[in-house]
Amino acid sequence: MTMPHIQQLDSHVADLIAAGEVVERPASVVKELVENAVDAGASAVAVEIQNGGMRLLRVTDDGCGIAPEELPTAFLRHATSKLRCAEDLGKIGTLGFRGEALAAIAAVSRVDISTCRLGQTGASLHLEGGVPEEVRAAGVPEGTAICVRDLFYNTPARLKFMKKDSAETAAVNGLMQHLALSHPEISFKFIKDGVEALHTPGDGKLESAVYAALGRDFARTLTPVEGRGGEVTVSGFVTKPLCGRGSRGMQTFFVNGRFIKSQLLTAALEEGYRNQLMKGKFPGCVVKLDLPVTAVDVNVHPAKTTVKFAREREVFDAVYHTVLDSLAADGLPQAEAPKPDTVKNPRQDFYQTMDARSFRHSAQAGGGKPQADWRSASSSAAPARNPAQEGTAAPAGWKTERPALRVADSVRQTFAYTPSRTVQVSPQISASGKLLRTEEPKSLRPAEADRSAEETPASAETPSPEGRPFAPAIPMEQASLALPGERVTKTGRAAPWRIAGEVLKTYIVCEDEDQNVWLIDKHAAHERVNFDRLMASAQPPMRQTLLRPVAAELSREDCALLLESLPLLDSLGFTCEDFGDGAILVREVPADLDASDIAATLEELAENLRIGRSPTEKRQNLLHTIACKAAIKAGWDSDESELRVLVDKVQSGEIQYCPHGRPVKAKLSKYELEKMFKRA
Repeated sequence: MTMPHIQQLDSHVADLIAAGEVVERPASVVKELVENAVDAGASAVAVEIQNGGMRLLRVTDDGCGIAPEELPTAFLRHATSKLRCAEDLGKIGTLGFRGEALAAIAAVSRVDISTCRLGQTGASLHLEGGVPEEVRAAGVPEGTAICVRDLFYNTPARLKFMKKDSAETAAVNGLMQHLALSHPEISFKFIKDGVEALHTPGDGKLESAVYAALGRDFARTLTPVEGRGGEVTVSGFVTKPLCGRGSRGMQTFFVNGRFIKSQLLTAALEEGYRNQLMKGKFPGCVVKLDLPVTAVDVNVHPAKTTVKFAREREVFDAVYHTVLDSLAADGLPQAEAPKPDTVKNPRQDFYQTMDARSFRHSAQAGGGKPQADWRSASSSAAPARNPAQEGTAAPAGWKTERPALRVADSVRQTFAYTPSRTVQVSPQISASGKLLRTEEPKSLRPAEADRSAEETPASAETPSPEGRPFAPAIPMEQASLALPGERVTKTGRAAPWRIAGEVLKTYIVCEDEDQNVWLIDKHAAHERVNFDRLMASAQPPMRQTLLRPVAAELSREDCALLLESLPLLDSLGFTCEDFGDGAILVREVPADLDASDIAATLEELAENLRIGRSPTEKRQNLLHTIACKAAIKAGWDSDESELRVLVDKVQSGEIQYCPHGRPVKAKLSKYELEKMFKRA
């Protein structure tokens, strides 16, 4: 094999390679140009784009400008006014410093720049693919205006990887939000396709920038934070614990005026909310850190969005204690275990706890007046009527059957649950008091059973204590097979497991025939059932039309991602439209989804769309979110029929793991129990 010769690349090819490191998309160009404007001391910056910035991108500022004789030099690689020697790298206080931005941008586009310094004559310059023309005199106002056209026109390999115009516009919009928040003393204006999308006052107040950039609804959920730890000063705003977000998309951090992404700061922020924030929710924030320039290294990433702290523990503690102390000083409620008598069932709403059939039955039992709460009407706290107290002799062995509790609409749709027709009823007793053997009824199909019920005369029905007819009797031999909590199969034989109860309103306790105890996570099990049903269904899920459409306030980037994927959302049961200013109007949602979860669900859907690689993976991620939001939640009161269906699904082996890979059940053997009590 012949070894290839080593040769130096052409300067133009080298510039294209360097441009690939700095210029990833139009938002990268805006970032570099606006940061240069900030470093130039501008008090007002205007950004205008067309077609997502691919066709036209213009940045105008009123900064100090560039000297006419220095214009060609500004577009050379490693040309900068912000560094002079190697020692300056250890104390970088400006946003830009590498001297590569203008050269990289000019190499892959057509650039026009006009600039003027105070008291001097203005100048302009045109560059084509990084090649400059002659500098010309121009009558322009003080400051600098750079116009970038036809981005990546000479690099088609990069051009084909660009996203839709709406996605590129959303990326620029999100960047402008961060820049406006990092420098509230500067007035930022952003115009997309001739429409003004952002305009901050530039009055130096962070709350004004938050209101203008992130919207009124988000600004109203914030509480100020301010503190200091060592050489680190922390200031800004964080959301109140009761206003948690569905994702981390609204967490914004700045270090010395530079927007950064830091897992360290995210962990410190969320640690401050420990035991104060609902599970599955994340705090939002606009937090600014000021520390000596020698204590942070910003030269660790080409995009300068990642930094390295010299003393990470000090930074972590400063953010953590500032957030924790500010939340406590604001008088916000601390997380406490609610008292049992004050726990409010989140599913006690009438429309969530009663279906149409239960409503009709309750109306019949109450003399035409529907009961206000089906759970309270059927709970064990209300004493059942005994036939003996109404003048009817109660046969020996007679037992009051607890009326069948409702199965929540979402659970019934999920499992296609059909109540078992082999339920225990009152046995027939002869006049002498002896037990008579009842015949085993033939197995009926649902349609035949309904027809036979209609043909049965009303006088033949045995009234129940609640005034409702009992189901047909079953043989006593079959009924005797079912112990309390056991599931009776259609063949009359007891299933090899028995429900012993529920603990912590989260885990179902079940015992099998091998003397093993099983703990089943009802939320994880129901989530898996929902996910399997959604994946297997070829039709869109059943929808519910909202009486009042919900306007969900999202970040600009999340909003654009969802609007790009409206057909996909529609296939999942969402009917949405653009409501403007970073909001989405939702008119229809999947029938299983509660209206209070809409905004959080959309935030998670946007996050899943962002990380999904293929259409199939994106759809699966979206179904994960919908299945989770529609599932029974830990801490909810669940009906016995709901728990029974879940146990059947899990113990039969149909369900083993939740969609995220977590197990839905755990086994505790008889030996392990006996070992705990020193019996083995």
